[in-house]
Amino acid sequence: MQLPFPIVEEPDDISREKGRKLFVGSNADFLKGVVAMNGLPADDRIEVCFAGRSNVGKSSLINALTGRKGLARASNTPGRTQEINFFTLTESHYLVDLPGYGFANAPLSVVEKWQRLLKQYLQGRVSLRRAFVLIDSRHGVKDVDEEIMSLLDSAAVTFQVVMTKADKVKEKDRAKIMDQVRSKLSKHPAAFPEIVLTSSEKGDGIATLRALIANLV
Repeated sequence: MQLPFPIVEEPDDISREKGRKLFVGSNADFLKGVVAMNGLPADDRIEVCFAGRSNVGKSSLINALTGRKGLARASNTPGRTQEINFFTLTESHYLVDLPGYGFANAPLSVVEKWQRLLKQYLQGRVSLRRAFVLIDSRHGVKDVDEEIMSLLDSAAVTFQVVMTKADKVKEKDRAKIMDQVRSKLSKHPAAFPEIVLTSSEKGDGIATLRALIANLV
């Protein structure tokens, strides 16, 4: 019997090379940061976005995917970056970095403004092919993660969970955490039925995620 939400398999050589070519360093570049819907670039190419609570390792993952350590910049203060950041991958893809959620110290007005912009973006972006929701492998799905998943459900945007920092999990804790993640995902109709396991530090899963993005149509 196959587990629900299995770990996605390693890509074949053709898919791996396709992903590598899309993400090779010279192809990735920062385009702009957006604070309102009228600032969005034209939706004329395939688009994927990355969402995750603060300190989940989102910037590290984007940098690992593109092979450029300083492309996405992490903030030491959760909730400080309130822009939707767009990166170009050749002329065929946008990679979109959504602001980290889970604002422990952000004013309510800032949180509400970010939430409105996020909802508008998710509901109105026809070129968005998939959202990747990042979950810290050490902690599993938190309440704030379920909030973004429910928002993606209501916006009818397919999302796929990417487990970050997989190398930091103790072996004895791995199965319990994955069971919790699978149980939570089973409640969300927009959840894609495979999980990506990654470590930005070790490079685990990076080729797999590149290949997934390169094969989206």
